[in-house]
Amino acid sequence: MHLTAFVSRSPFVATSKKRRKFDPQTFLSTIDVGRTIAVFPQKQIIFSQGESSDAVFYIRKGKVKLTVLSKSGKEAAIAILSEGDFFGEGCLAGQAFRMCSAAAMIDSTVMRIGKKFMIDVIHREHAFSDMFVAYLLARNIRYEEDLVDQLFNSSEKRLARVLLLLAHLGKDGKPEVAIPKISQESLAEMVGTTRGRVNFFMNRFRKLGFIDYQTGDELQVHGSLLSVVLYN
Repeated sequence: MHLTAFVSRSPFVATSKKRRKFDPQTFLSTIDVGRTIAVFPQKQIIFSQGESSDAVFYIRKGKVKLTVLSKSGKEAAIAILSEGDFFGEGCLAGQAFRMCSAAAMIDSTVMRIGKKFMIDVIHREHAFSDMFVAYLLARNIRYEEDLVDQLFNSSEKRLARVLLLLAHLGKDGKPEVAIPKISQESLAEMVGTTRGRVNFFMNRFRKLGFIDYQTGDELQVHGSLLSVVLYN
């Protein structure tokens, strides 16, 4: 009698204990143990080169600039990241200290995920690990394209490509309304040329109608700038 009752109830118990479907976007937008969300005002440091590397970061809104400082004191911008990008993931591969600094270019909302919690969700949730691996592979392809661009293309083409990437033109075919103000020195560092050359090409792009400056020196990038990359 008691055994029959137990058997009849067991399917219900098993069903009730089924885990809900994991949603990576919900995970990346909610606060819980091991992950926090913070707003960083423009130019605020998120982490500095040489600090302990103990967490991965995810940009929910805004833009973040990664820079490296040489022993001689020269600073170079190595990447500008946007909504949906991860950074600081070197800790997952055993990186003990930050190899670069990260700062908000504009007011940005960023999630911090502790290293051990990030490793746990990667191992436990296939939907998240698939998304994260796909992101890393896409970024690796981007780095390979950057290297080819640096080796074989002119500084004018490299500058055009950087501006198009900042405007996210390649993601959905539509540029952002405006790119936050970025100095020509930073653009020169990313392109691998001088500020004077960047100034020359930026003026040329503006005269040809490829870019426009807006209020507060924000920059509008038009799809016609692709012609510099594709045909020049």
